[in-house]
Amino acid sequence: MRPRLILIAGPYRSGTKGNAALIAGNLHRLEEAALQVYRRGHMPMIGEWAALPLAAAAGSKAVGDPISETFLYPVANRLIRQCHAVYRIDGASQGADADVRLAEELGLPVYRSAGEIPEATV
Repeated sequence: MRPRLILIAGPYRSGTKGNAALIAGNLHRLEEAALQVYRRGHMPMIGEWAALPLAAAAGSKAVGDPISETFLYPVANRLIRQCHAVYRIDGASQGADADVRLAEELGLPVYRSAGEIPEATV
């Protein structure tokens, strides 16, 4: 299999009640999953890697403010359409569940463990 672009879907703000340390912990979990995808020979992508800088450039001051809300989910929606698969990590998240639904509608594979992701060959 050629290397694929794989979106990592999982909790970012879910369960944090806006607590910055908990949000950072969730991002760390997403990034650990991204590293697993990379080590399997693919290119990982996390929606927040794209959405947060765009929101900041548009004037967002904090995650969850009205400006950031106009970017977080719409960016993920556009990004999934460019990806070859989604890796859904554990944890309750309405946004990640929506990512999975869209991926399935698009006919993309959805992996639920790193071991399910085929190794890429160049």
